[in-house]
This record gives sequence, structure tokens and C-alpha cells, in this order.
Amino acid sequence: MSHIEHKESSAGIAARCAVITLSDTRNEATDTSGAKIKTLLGSEHHLVNYYAIIPDEPRELGVLLEELISSGDVDVILTNGGTGISRRDHTIAVIEKHLTTVLPGFGELFRMLSYQEIGGSAMMSRAVGGIAKDKLVFALPGSTKGVELAMTRLILPELGHLLGQMRK
Repeated sequence: MSHIEHKESSAGIAARCAVITLSDTRNEATDTSGAKIKTLLGSEHHLVNYYAIIPDEPRELGVLLEELISSGDVDVILTNGGTGISRRDHTIAVIEKHLTTVLPGFGELFRMLSYQEIGGSAMMSRAVGGIAKDKLVFALPGSTKGVELAMTRLILPELGHLLGQMRK
């Protein structure tokens, strides 16, 4: 079966999503990246069953990830923030501990697309995607433009396809 046939057979899958913003300064009113993820998911008829803003603290993120990975109400976990190289950016290390399968193409393609928009600074993104148990997990940058790029060019066009393949 071709990738087109696979995608067509997965059309109509509505993902149940969790959105987590990692920030020490944002709140619901100022979380433009989390809002963008929720809006884009809704525009494609996916559900947001969980939303939170938490500090980029490894322990707090680890506990929350374990809860969401064990949840029967979530298919996809999308984080934003904490993917850079500053001392406060712990997201990737925590998420990588939970991944059973890494999707290296996600990070590679994100950085390639990002490079086309912002140049060499794209190398500082450690955006990652993969599977933790039976959940898709994507760690996106905190930038709203970066979130929009990842969601519209990579995640949303393939989300049903990814879930369909995982369920086989």
C-alpha cells in the first residue's frame, strides 16, 4: 500500500490531544503558542482534552507526562517551549526518557523548514517527535511562528496517518 493509500485509509481520525506549554512567564492570556496549537488542532477537528501551562521543571514535566501517557483520553501530547539550549531548557531531556520510538525525521524536517525561514539559528532547536508507549509526543519550540510551522507543515498533514499506522 502506498503512502497515499495509507493516508486515505486514516482520513477522518480525530486525535485526542494534550497541549502543554512550558514557561516560567506565560499565563493563559499570554500563551500565544499554546493557543495557536489548540486553534490549529480544532480547525482540523481534533480534540484538546487537556491543556496546561507549567514551569520548565524536569520533575513536574516528568510526572505530567507519565499521567498523560497512561491516560485513556489522550492520543497525542504536544509540548511547546524548553527546546532551546539555555540552562532552563529541560524539556527535551525529560521527553526523550519517555520515548520508546524516536521519529528523527520530525526534528530534521522541522530544522530544515526553520532554516528556510530564519537561517542558521534553526540549529539551536532541539524539537523532537516520537512515540511514548502508545502516544505520539511532539516537543515544539516556544515561538508561535515555530509552532505554526511545525503544526501546519508537519504534524497536522500527517497526524491521522501517524495514528493509523500506530494502531495497526
